[in-house]
Amino acid sequence: MKNIESEILRNNLNYTLFEWRKQSGYKPLNIDKGEGVYLIDHQKNKILDFSSGLINVNIGHGDQRVTDAVVKQMQKVSYVNPSTITKVRGELGKKLSEICPGNLNKSFFTICGATGIENAIKLARLYTGRHKILTRYRSYHGSTMGAMSAGGDPRKLKVDSQMGTNFIHLEIPYKYRSSGHHWEQNCFDHLDRILSYEGPENFAAIIMEGESGSSGCLKLPDGYFKKLRKVCDKYGILLIVDEVMSGFGRTGQWFGINNYDVIPDIMVMAKGITSGYIPFGAVQVNDAIANYFNEEELMIGLTYSAHPVACATALRVIDIYEEDNLINNAKEMGKYVDKQVQIMKTKHPSIGDFRNTGLLGCIELVKNKNTKEPFVNFNAKPDEMNVINKMRSKISKLGMSIFIRGNYIFIAPPLCIDKNQIDEGLGIISEALKIADNHC
Repeated sequence: MKNIESEILRNNLNYTLFEWRKQSGYKPLNIDKGEGVYLIDHQKNKILDFSSGLINVNIGHGDQRVTDAVVKQMQKVSYVNPSTITKVRGELGKKLSEICPGNLNKSFFTICGATGIENAIKLARLYTGRHKILTRYRSYHGSTMGAMSAGGDPRKLKVDSQMGTNFIHLEIPYKYRSSGHHWEQNCFDHLDRILSYEGPENFAAIIMEGESGSSGCLKLPDGYFKKLRKVCDKYGILLIVDEVMSGFGRTGQWFGINNYDVIPDIMVMAKGITSGYIPFGAVQVNDAIANYFNEEELMIGLTYSAHPVACATALRVIDIYEEDNLINNAKEMGKYVDKQVQIMKTKHPSIGDFRNTGLLGCIELVKNKNTKEPFVNFNAKPDEMNVINKMRSKISKLGMSIFIRGNYIFIAPPLCIDKNQIDEGLGIISEALKIADNHC
């Protein structure tokens, strides 16, 4: 077994490239299988997956109900030209119409979140005849050129020279680091100023995350989404909501936007739509946009759009959310996480803030709770990450996989998690936090 494991590692390191990192010196997990909230390596060690893969394996690993649905569809037809119809394509479209908010009734199926964002941008520009897109700094919408241009994540800085044009960014609301008592109004005023400077009549769309994710689970001021909706309606701007990470039960609702009682014009979905079992995404549009293309050519397309195996996977995964009551479990377990992290906060001087909705949460690390000095600055250089890397290594050694970005430790386990497993994960984080505490 040891020889097989070594060969697997060697083949991966010698013949494949890994994302977002220098390739030398990398020591990845070597995973054999997954079961529920655990990954299992070739030595049969169980590794608690406290980040649901990349915050996408919402139903948990290894669910054979999905495997059965995939096999059943492949026994019928594995692929058809996307201009062809299949039973599962229509059934999935109907199901998404039922669970998506308001009059978001038609789907264009994509391959992933990034291709969803790309095509949502194209749709908005085609429909409105306008060119500018307003998005937020810190937000992440994917790594293709259009999606990366839309995002405000620092990972795009290395390829800034290749970015698309006509993407305008505004500051993301950040209550924990805002000064004064009028931060909410300052956020609204900033939005109004940007639109005024750039000309609201030039904007095709505003893109927002349904709930802030990798940007730090940052909370919006009360009424921010409702303000956006009014602004969009006033100026004829489309509101695009990115639900790639926050969708499908992650926040204790079908979609993050449901927490704000606002209906977007376009919604982008991926990750949890198939729980990561098969690559897939969808762009959901309202009736007005769908009807516009009854007579106008819809000039977008993908070879793997509406892939029948992916559609079958999504249908079964959506059923599992309902059958296993996973969305309500996310809400209840999120409340438990909130309570336990507040206790941890009293024990660890390195915990500055904790922000969470359902099971989409983030611990923000500080060197000083009074000054809120961050452990590392946004867009920290590799040589500034020493303490964070030691924590990451400690967590791995204690048998857990987790998503850490800069100053943030994310808590986003599969929605099927229970209290004992949450205690296990938080206990491991608590041990790692002792490393940070020693530098406070």
